[in-house]
Amino acid sequence: MTPERAEILSLEGLGWLAGDEDALTRFLSLSGADIGALRQAAGSPDMQLAVIEFLLGQEDLMLRFCEDVQVKPEALHQARHVLGGAPE
Repeated sequence: MTPERAEILSLEGLGWLAGDEDALTRFLSLSGADIGALRQAAGSPDMQLAVIEFLLGQEDLMLRFCEDVQVKPEALHQARHVLGGAPE
């Protein structure tokens, strides 16, 4: 997992969340952000990590995301590590 791939995976995750109103509402609720803050911080390292960690913490969403973008859940764990998240 390269830093570039981790960033792309996070942005894909954010785009995927934005396409699912319920998932986006859950993310916003847990992150404490609103749509404006989300748009402003979308490409920031903190937001990238927050998206990956959110998906990892929501198994139902993680599995749907992974199926939709055709990645293995392990890729999200690798991305979290590359983006500076807590190790497994």
